[in-house]
Amino acid sequence: MKAFLVVGAITSLTLHSSALPDVIPPSTEQDPNDVMTKLQAMSTQALEDAEGAIGRRVPNTCSLRLVSSTLESQTAAVAHNPIPREHMSVPMRKNYIQAAQCLYDSPSKLGAQHGWPTKSRHDDFVAVHVNMTMTIHNTGNFLGWHRYFLHSYETALREECGYRGYMPYWNWFAHRDDVTKSPVFDGSSTSLGGDGEFFYHNGSLGGALAIPLPSGNGGGCIKEGPFAGQKANIGPLLTVFAEFPTVKDIFVPNPHCIRRDLSSYTATHFMTTEMLWNVTLGTASVTIKMLQEELQGGKYPGHFGLHAAGHFVLGGDGTDLFSSPNDPAFFLHHAMVDRIWWIWQALHPTLAATIEGTVTLNNDPPSRNATIDDLLDTKGLAPPVALKEVFSTLGGGPLCYAYV
Repeated sequence: MKAFLVVGAITSLTLHSSALPDVIPPSTEQDPNDVMTKLQAMSTQALEDAEGAIGRRVPNTCSLRLVSSTLESQTAAVAHNPIPREHMSVPMRKNYIQAAQCLYDSPSKLGAQHGWPTKSRHDDFVAVHVNMTMTIHNTGNFLGWHRYFLHSYETALREECGYRGYMPYWNWFAHRDDVTKSPVFDGSSTSLGGDGEFFYHNGSLGGALAIPLPSGNGGGCIKEGPFAGQKANIGPLLTVFAEFPTVKDIFVPNPHCIRRDLSSYTATHFMTTEMLWNVTLGTASVTIKMLQEELQGGKYPGHFGLHAAGHFVLGGDGTDLFSSPNDPAFFLHHAMVDRIWWIWQALHPTLAATIEGTVTLNNDPPSRNATIDDLLDTKGLAPPVALKEVFSTLGGGPLCYAYV
């Protein structure tokens, strides 16, 4: 079996056969959180074995040995471990919230340059995502572009707003039965706000409007917690229920409160053990093409991937393909998407640097194939880098982190 570590370029190494032992697919009754814990351990072991095989030939720029074990014990400027939100200390949660709110309160840096109606620094991130939507979803660069987008957001939190930690992730598989109990959404002073105010709507439609979802208990403005009543200025451009008005494009300013309709129905029906296994070691993990199609969702009628499901667990602003970064939980959601890809890369090292797809959403309009040398364009959020530079999170590019 092989695993990889990137230091300047992808390096494949032959490992001991024990690095990735034969595993039996879990039963559908097994808790996906337990399965995720095992997959995490397998991935870390594979990378540790690869690093051990390289030994002293690895430059001390970034490695698992240099990446510290918790957010609070960071010492290196770039080495860090993203951790689940529920494992962050109270001071670090509050520090993260203060930094995220700082971006909402700070003036835009990109609006005047691009002619966007952005008012805040957070709007800059929303506007970039809106502007790039048709070239970063169901494309060959989907996973890599969003990985770099997260890096850009984390950098802004740290360098512009005094955040001392690193990008946490929302563990989808905890609190599936009642999403409002998650430390991300429980409405407490250390959460990212709770559900929306009750707003009558007759359900919503996901999966290219082919998957009917029942209404939750929200639908209106975030009602409690640090982001209660938080305003956004861009979008939404697509609606998931008729009572949520949209705008026609990014150039139409639309000041509005951020809406949520937290959906435990979506979490329990689509964030399952079967779906997790399928994209990591199951049938959909065999190629990057199959992984992307299964993870993103929308490829098959009536099918949600884990990525799409996360957006529809959020409801409201979080469901808009274009302006979903309006909701601060977008970034924790995509950190979990990135974690899935990170695990897949560790467990499928010979495929870790592969891509599949064109440069337009669902190849519409028809376009060329994406390449690993394509530049990741964030419209000024961060310097352009080649897609291949973000394949590894352990050196050789702008990234240095490992998931725990």
